[in-house]
Formats: sequence, C-alpha cells, structure tokens
Amino acid sequence: MSQAVHVVGVGMIPFTKPGASAPYAQMGAEAARLALQDAGLDYALVEQAYVGYVFGDSTAGQAAVYGVGLSGIPVINVNNNCATGSTALFLARQAVASGAAECVLALGFAQMVPGPLKGAWTDRPSPLARFIETMTEDQGYEADTPRAAQFFGGAARAYLREHDIAPSTFARISVKARQHAANNPLAVFRQTVTLEDVMASPMVFEPLTRLQCCPPTCGAAAALVCSEDFARRHGLDRRVRIAAQAMTTDTASTFDSHDMRRLVGADMAQAAAQRVYQAAGVDPMDVDVVELHDCFTANELITYEALGLTAPGTAEKFIVDGDNTYGGRVVTNPSGGLLSKGHPLGATGLAQCAELTWQLRGQAGPRQVPDAKLALQHNLGLGGACVVTLYEKVAA
Repeated sequence: MSQAVHVVGVGMIPFTKPGASAPYAQMGAEAARLALQDAGLDYALVEQAYVGYVFGDSTAGQAAVYGVGLSGIPVINVNNNCATGSTALFLARQAVASGAAECVLALGFAQMVPGPLKGAWTDRPSPLARFIETMTEDQGYEADTPRAAQFFGGAARAYLREHDIAPSTFARISVKARQHAANNPLAVFRQTVTLEDVMASPMVFEPLTRLQCCPPTCGAAAALVCSEDFARRHGLDRRVRIAAQAMTTDTASTFDSHDMRRLVGADMAQAAAQRVYQAAGVDPMDVDVVELHDCFTANELITYEALGLTAPGTAEKFIVDGDNTYGGRVVTNPSGGLLSKGHPLGATGLAQCAELTWQLRGQAGPRQVPDAKLALQHNLGLGGACVVTLYEKVAA
C-alpha cells in the first residue's frame, strides 16, 4: 500500500551566473539547511538523502550532505540530465510512499561553467548519440551552433510547419518569464524585456533568439518529504501533499516519428501527465499553477499542449490571450522559469518543487497565484527522462 507523502520543508538559494557562486558542496549544504529550517526539523531525523547533480565527480552528493551533518544515512547520487532534481524527488517520494523510510531529503545543485552544454567525455559514445543521429537525419547538424538550441529550435520549426503561427509567439514567452521573475528575489534575471528586445537579440537557431534560451546557472535547492504519520508526530506543516507523480523515458515514437517535438520529449511529457491526472482523478483544467521546463521558449509552447493545458494547435491563442499568466486560465512559471530564474541542472526540479510549495502555502509574496489549490510540475531531461508531479493543498 502507498502512504501519503507530504512536502514539509523546502529550501533554495539565489541562483547566479557561473563564476559568481560558492562551491557546489557549500551551495548544496545551504539549500539542505534551509529546507530543514523551513520544516523546523532536526537533521538527525532524516533517514535517507537523494542528491542530484549533472557535472561533478562521484559522491559529490556526500560532500554536500556532510556539510549538514555526519549521521551515517544512505546518500544516493542521481544524474538524469536536466530532470535530475525531480528524479531525486521521485526517488525520495517512492521511499516514503513504500514505507521504506519516513523522512527523506531530496537535494540538487549545479556549479556550471559559461557557454552551451557539452559532454564531458570525448573517448566514448555520447548517450545522446541516437538523438543526434535522428536530428541530423531530419534537419542536419550545425557544428558551430549550440546542440540543445538545434534540438529545441527544430521542435519550434516542426510546430511552425504544422500550425503556421507567428514566430514572435515564442518570444512572448520570454517576455512573460521576465515579468514573473521580476518578483522573484532568487531569480538570476529580474530585468523585464519587451517583445522587441527578445526578437532583436542575436539569433541562435531560427526561430530562437538568445533571449529565448535559458542560461547556464549555478545554484541549489532541496525538499524534505515525509509520511503523514511522521509529520503529525513531529508537528510539521502538512499543507502540501504529493497527489500523484509519474516518471517516463523515451519510447519508439521519440525516434521513429521523425518529429523534432517528440525527439525533445513531448511524448514523454504527455504520457507522464496522463498518468498523473488519472492517478489523482483530476482534469488538467483543474490546475491553478504550473512550473514547467522552459529551457527554450519552444519547449514551453509545445509542453502546454503535451500537458493538456490547452488543446492541440491552440498554444498561440493561449499565449496571446494571456491564459498562461496572472488573470488567465493557469499561471505558468510564476518563478520566472528556467528562462529567467535560471537552470542549474541538478537543482531545477527541486527549485520547481520549492516554488509550488510556496504557492500552495500562500507564501509566494508578490508572485502569489490567488487561491492556488492544485500545482503541476514538469521537468525534462534529454536522453531521456520526464517527471510530472501534482501537488495539492490539504487541510493542515
């Protein structure tokens, strides 16, 4: 039987540009301490830790956790590309739901370097080799253009071919992201931009300009999850419960469809979301606030439809009508998202968790979504993994 799992504490440090952060172990320990402080819980009561990072040596998770305490608990290191943080959360939730543990820490961090993402090894096959081969067959490959921009720019082109929307529709997402981030003191980019600013920024891979691509970022975030019985016994805040969660990886459609949207995870996202809605017994129209993986504006647009937030082919109207922001149907990325809050790969999924926990508690300050009761999280990693999590506000 599956036990109810509550998020009882979250922590996040301000995200920064590469070169401006503390070392990864210090960032991770600080985020973990903030989560413990938020929960009002002694670290000695934590039974397991799942720690996510992408660029770092083995057992970097222990290096961060040891900065909080030397309690001898299991520390499991997690690497699942950009879905790393939410994968750590997925494992922590499973441990509690199964009864294997009552209180578990999920922690993620990244100490990144400037410039586009690159593989760390040149003497062995890339885990993205099949993705690169498929993309090359479908649209070619530009050696001097950031690889991730080619993947997601290709997804944008596929959408444009099918639906003939204005390329500026993608740019509107960046404008919205900056407007939201202006109210987030933890975001790396808090300056607002205009549609003209976004469109005039240098082209990276048509139709994506520089301001439509998330920056490399340093930072850390953490969450404490526990059983309802544990929370009651220790007087913890039980207002946020994980109503459902699903993790998916690629299927044949990723490669066989010759659709760049599917190659970058649209089918994974749709499958995970459908499982979550079915498990929780909710409709996507019931969701009040969403933190989704907007590594590029193109991914936010196609994910609206993959998550069922708007019908296929209607994303442009959804954006132009303002249904993706305050006063609209569902507020997406109130934190500013990856585009403006930043994207420290290992921390992103847990930063999303922190934002949605604050939203459901009513603690999000000027970016608070009024009367938020259901919150959806979407975190994606090429290679591939997608985690979708539904949080619900419950009586304390």
